[in-house]
Amino acid sequence: MVEGTETIVPEGTATAPRVSFSEATEQVIGNLTSGEGDMVSVVDYATQHLAPQLFLAAIGLGIVFIGYLAASYLSRVISKPICRRVDETFGIFVGKIVFYSIMFGVVGAVLSKMGAPLGGLAAMLTAAGFAIGLAFQGTLSNFASGVLMLVFRPFKVGDVVNAAGVMGKVNEIDLFTTTLDTPDNRRIIVPNSSISGGTIENISHHAHRRVEVPVGVAYAADIDMTRAALTAAVMTFESEFIPGEKRGYAVIMSNLGASSVDWLVRMWVPSKDFFRLKESLTVEIKRQLDAHEISIPFPQLDVHLRRDEGDEEVLFQRPRVRPMRRNAAEPSFPHAS
Repeated sequence: MVEGTETIVPEGTATAPRVSFSEATEQVIGNLTSGEGDMVSVVDYATQHLAPQLFLAAIGLGIVFIGYLAASYLSRVISKPICRRVDETFGIFVGKIVFYSIMFGVVGAVLSKMGAPLGGLAAMLTAAGFAIGLAFQGTLSNFASGVLMLVFRPFKVGDVVNAAGVMGKVNEIDLFTTTLDTPDNRRIIVPNSSISGGTIENISHHAHRRVEVPVGVAYAADIDMTRAALTAAVMTFESEFIPGEKRGYAVIMSNLGASSVDWLVRMWVPSKDFFRLKESLTVEIKRQLDAHEISIPFPQLDVHLRRDEGDEEVLFQRPRVRPMRRNAAEPSFPHAS
């Protein structure tokens, strides 16, 4: 067209109104069901309405796929520094938030460009979310507990914890559940609400732990000799326990029990060696006590009888109960009459 020219529309002509895809679809289906449609109308519908919509749908899927790749890349880029410098669990949580936020925005933009009624869809999702919230209160409670644990971080992946009556190493913290691996190599999945609603014991949080072995010895044992034996037992691990202020070791006489003198043998060790050194210390204490001939009493009951004059026969004569002899003529098993 040459610049400055005008297109003249003849009088009496009008532009045909644009028919939407849904209206055209309804019209073709109505014509086919009533028998008024023909192949020409179907071909026109396919070329003028269906093909452009399929092309737009393909473009939309491509955009969603590209958005998925971008969301995955950005979530990894953002979460890696957090995992490395702050905490692995919190980094994974932030990565998931970034991923789902980007995907939600991309899908919403594609649906908006394709003409989807987002206002009505939002209202429908709100009503569905209210109904789902009432139906899945326990699941939403697990979700809320998971978010709180990821934000406040009472423990992280790799910690050994005792929570909800289960002790194990944390393998994964999800939004709904927490996965623990027990010392005997069992995997237990615990709902987050059960963990956050109870007491959480983080066993491996600190680098040092105190081993404590209670020991009871006989009252006849010499106190200084007992202390020397227990000190010799704990000094066997001098190269392995943690020295320093409020660390090191201690041998304490804690109580005078009902049948024994109670001692406590303590030493501070690295958390990773706690169970091994506790077992070794217990064995060494037994060896040192045996070497010093110090006995470990066991609970026993001594009964003292007093003999009163005139009641000897009543107190010390026990009636003898003899088993009844069975008559040889009687059958071994009774018969029902």
